[in-house]
Amino acid sequence: MTTPEDLTVTVREGRPELDEQLSGLLDVVNTARTAPLPAARELTVAVHDAGGDLVAGLSGWTWAEAAGIAMTWVHEERRGQALGTRLLAEFEAEAVRRGVLRVFVTSFTFQAPGFYERHGYREIFRWEGVPVAGQDDVHLRKELVARPRNDEVSGGAS
Repeated sequence: MTTPEDLTVTVREGRPELDEQLSGLLDVVNTARTAPLPAARELTVAVHDAGGDLVAGLSGWTWAEAAGIAMTWVHEERRGQALGTRLLAEFEAEAVRRGVLRVFVTSFTFQAPGFYERHGYREIFRWEGVPVAGQDDVHLRKELVARPRNDEVSGGAS
């Protein structure tokens, strides 16, 4: 692969400032190409203990009728206290307030796909062998608000 002489290619470990810059630039493109939809918005839920330490958190986004969960984490000592359920419920409630109809999430088989399934998410795709053989990347979706069927909108008459 050749690169024009006036450009420099840099390969390194992750750089949060680059991620932030790329996210902003992509938001501009996405917003322009999907007008009049509003821009995507971040959505986070955090649980802190009395000392202010993070014990559970969820981060994601909403965009028009869709939402995505990027990361969910509960401190190992706090697992089994329904904090994950609380995070998910708060995220979904705010997503609905923002007009979201469906949520997407991915979870490796060694993480928590069963957790999401217990909360109404259904598997829509499985990327086998990711990150290694014997483990999979599971993609899930949940409908938050059922859309009315055509017969419900028209009064049900046939």
